[in-house]
Amino acid sequence: MNKERLLKVLKAPLVSEKSAAAGEMSQVVFRVASDATKPEIRRAVEMLFEVDVEDVRVVNIKGKNKRFGQTLGKRSGTRKAYVRLKEGQDIDLMPGA
Repeated sequence: MNKERLLKVLKAPLVSEKSAAAGEMSQVVFRVASDATKPEIRRAVEMLFEVDVEDVRVVNIKGKNKRFGQTLGKRSGTRKAYVRLKEGQDIDLMPGA
């Protein structure tokens, strides 16, 4: 697996109430590339954050249909990954807080 591909797999961490609740169970939530696979996500997290990953679960979210007056449109879909870390591992996404 080349390093350039792994750097493009993770797009951003997701910060929400649901991801904060998942954080209590040693899970971290990331927005990932739409064509990313579970092994790629695992390797990318392990490489970037130097932690051990226990499990990866992926969710595809369909884009919503939107309407602005007579103009119809659709938001693009996203993909997120719930990454469970091994016992004792932690990722600090907000180092200054």
